[in-house]
Amino acid sequence: MVLCVQGPRPFVAVDRMGQRPRWAQPEPAMQPLPAGALLEEVTEEIPAQSEGEPKVLDPEEDLLCIAKTFSYLRESGWYWGSITASEARQHLQKMPEGTFLVRDSTHPSYLFTLSVKTTRGPTNVRIEYADSSFRLDSNCLSRPRILAFPDVVSLVQHYVASCAADTRGDTPDPAPPPALPVPKEDAPGDPALPTPAATAVHLKLVQPFVRRSSTRSLQHLCRLVINRLVADVDCLPLPRRMADYLRQYPFQL
Repeated sequence: MVLCVQGPRPFVAVDRMGQRPRWAQPEPAMQPLPAGALLEEVTEEIPAQSEGEPKVLDPEEDLLCIAKTFSYLRESGWYWGSITASEARQHLQKMPEGTFLVRDSTHPSYLFTLSVKTTRGPTNVRIEYADSSFRLDSNCLSRPRILAFPDVVSLVQHYVASCAADTRGDTPDPAPPPALPVPKEDAPGDPALPTPAATAVHLKLVQPFVRRSSTRSLQHLCRLVINRLVADVDCLPLPRRMADYLRQYPFQL
């Protein structure tokens, strides 16, 4: 296809008054930027973060961490859900020392509570959650020494293993178990619960108290035995489906 243009076609549009074309006019001289102008502009786009500012929280990370913890607890069989402190005391009252269970906390600032049978009777210790980690609630002085864990089952398993090692005397100089504060969740004025004047007790976890309504399956019991005997299940020549089942609950309790 051929396009024909009739008549002369000017190369550059010229002003009616005979002025020079716009492309030929001299550009105005560039003025230097005032001192610090560029620095200020960059500072506004990327504000500097001071060392004292709190860590930025990621709601998605918190959601995944809490959801994973709930999944592990439901598989464990010793998660009792939304029972009260009085109900937990009734269940643990006649159990041996060191029997424990995990339940929902009745305090709005906490998710879970660890109920344990001690030498002074059943007691309750809150489990606090912060920065995608769980730790036992304690006073400000002992908080830096309290370990943090990615989920509640890992927390409980650590203290069970520590108490077992202290009992056997495997370590030459075993560290004493952390002193737990007086239960903060117990309602004041309840005659069936310890009074706030009680002194601190030492953590001793021996065996979980499994709910009758959550009787663990034979598959789950076999998984627990494998986890106790094998450090890394990936080294076992297992079918993929069985290996995935073992990874869904990588604990010994």
